[in-house]
Amino acid sequence: MNLLVIYTHPNHQSYNYSLFEEVMKGAQENDLIKEVRVLDLYEEKFNPVLFFDAQHRRRDMHKDPNLEKYREQILWANKIVLVYPIWWGRPPAMLLGYIDQMFASEFAYRDTKGLLAEGLLKGKSVVCISTMKGPTLYPLLWLNNSHKILMRKALFNFVGIKKVKFFEFGFSESSKGKHAQKQQKIYHYFKALAA
Repeated sequence: MNLLVIYTHPNHQSYNYSLFEEVMKGAQENDLIKEVRVLDLYEEKFNPVLFFDAQHRRRDMHKDPNLEKYREQILWANKIVLVYPIWWGRPPAMLLGYIDQMFASEFAYRDTKGLLAEGLLKGKSVVCISTMKGPTLYPLLWLNNSHKILMRKALFNFVGIKKVKFFEFGFSESSKGKHAQKQQKIYHYFKALAA
């Protein structure tokens, strides 16, 4: 199994980073994981801003040479792991900008004559590990599960990725957030990950 871990938080002293470290530790102790590659979007200085003009058309984004290495990472991976905070009920703009550019037509999906596109990333799976300042049930009770709907249905299912696992951790800035238990949960999940 090839694991692509995409970390999206500007602070390496954050609780998100401690969860990222548990992903890495668990993955390193899992004999079924052949290789792990890391993409830290802030360290990479990834440009999340979409730009189109007469020479740079949206329909050609799947061929943009500046994005080739990122496309290769996605194609290489069997499993994509996203570690990010939830801000304003959704992932950070940095991660959304990456998604806007990487999950492009003719790379991640192909338009058809029907209602739904053909997903071109079938066979891959995704793990979303997210944190929030408020309670864990906030997205479900207050936002009608909009975060999971966005990630699972509007993005991953659309491009053919049907297996999506979520870890949503609340109270990330509270001393009562049971951080050590959550970190252990992530560690054990990746240590035992089979597919």
